Amino acid sequence: MSDTQVDPPAPDQTGPDQAGPDQTGRDQAGSGPAAPTLGIGNPDVVRAIEAVVMVSAEPVESAALANLLDITDETVDDLCRRLARAYDEAGAGFQLVKVAGGWRYQSHPDLAPYVERHVLEGQTARLSAAALETLAIVAYKQPISRAQIASIRGVDPDGVLRTLQARGYVDQIGRDPGPGQAMLWGTTSLFLDKLGLDSLADLPPLAEFVPGADVVEALEQGLRITPTTAVAAEVPAPTVASTPVAADDTAPATPDDTTPDEADEREPVEAESDDAEPDEAEGGPGSSADEVARPGDRPGVVEG
Repeated sequence: MSDTQVDPPAPDQTGPDQAGPDQTGRDQAGSGPAAPTLGIGNPDVVRAIEAVVMVSAEPVESAALANLLDITDETVDDLCRRLARAYDEAGAGFQLVKVAGGWRYQSHPDLAPYVERHVLEGQTARLSAAALETLAIVAYKQPISRAQIASIRGVDPDGVLRTLQARGYVDQIGRDPGPGQAMLWGTTSLFLDKLGLDSLADLPPLAEFVPGADVVEALEQGLRITPTTAVAAEVPAPTVASTPVAADDTAPATPDDTTPDEADEREPVEAESDDAEPDEAEGGPGSSADEVARPGDRPGVVEG
């Protein structure tokens, strides 16, 4: 036998900084950045939230995440807000936002031109101006009936409402308790999802789109009708009488201006003058006007 003794291997002196991937955890497993732990005890909760929200086509409600992870709704909302803040601070190209009552990932608004060029390439289906007007009316006035929409737009909105309902932006949400019980329309959660809004309270206020007082006054002036213009358009111009008018008050009255009493007084005089003309003709050149006028000279007249 040999008296040579073999020393046992020296204990591993490798520190934490020199340990392999199996001793340092998953943070050094790859070259990519580690998932944010946000200072909580179990980082798998944060990673689970990221995974579930990432694979969901629709926004995930906080209650669903809380039920899945066995935590409270308030904890889910707090973790999601801290995650969203961490993404913004890191300058990521996506965001974690709460829309339509749930959480979802979406591209950063600064990258919208690139995303639109990729997503909208080859697509031509867009809402018409009439559909956008009707959708805006429903969004701000809901619940609203079809007749009320027609009174605002001035046209029948049946076709447009059917298009918006087929797209999933509006739907029938109830009936009016008044006479007739008209069907009431309102927006859907898909409408909020497409606009990136959490609730209808996040809609931009209409005061930002109302024109100023000077613009309204200018529009009213253009549509206003002055009274003189209306009277001139409705009342025809007076016609000019063709009967000549006497130059002064001493001119003899025309036959049209003679009153019935004056006509009765003039009739005997005119009759007497008519009877005198034949007598003047019979009297000859030697007769005078006085002789003709004396009733005693007339034949057949006896003086009393």
